[in-house]
Amino acid sequence: MSFLRRRSAATPAGPDFDVLAMDPGDWPGNLGAGLLPAPDGSCQGVFLRYDLFGGRGPAMIIGNLPEGSPARELAEGQIPFEVAQLLAALENDEPVEVLDTEDVPVMQGDNLLIVRRLKLSESRISCVQFDRSDNVLVTIASWDRPITDDLYALLKPLPAELFQQG
Repeated sequence: MSFLRRRSAATPAGPDFDVLAMDPGDWPGNLGAGLLPAPDGSCQGVFLRYDLFGGRGPAMIIGNLPEGSPARELAEGQIPFEVAQLLAALENDEPVEVLDTEDVPVMQGDNLLIVRRLKLSESRISCVQFDRSDNVLVTIASWDRPITDDLYALLKPLPAELFQQG
């Protein structure tokens, strides 16, 4: 995915990497964004929460975690950070674990992605992950709706201004 690259700025106002997600203008519901800060103030990840349910909880969370982010380090069977965020937002405190994973090839434009589909003990959650060419891990967790291959065509880098503090 050659169009994705690391940004560098003298004073970062947000993540120093491009965030791959769906454009909020293309999404008919509410959008929330969160940054995962490190103790040194750097950004260790970004997650976007898309809400189609009219304030009753998110339909989907898309996370972007750069290499070295502690949120990427999972124990065997542990759910990804984005799944935990989805469950917390839905106020679902049932224990959930990863049962199995499957690697599936998917085309995104001219790029071939190797997508990991995670099978979870909570069958209403769909979850996929893939690594970008700049070593950022993208995780998509969806509640009560499958993640189909056409979703990948909607993913694009979001403008840096979306994450600037001000």
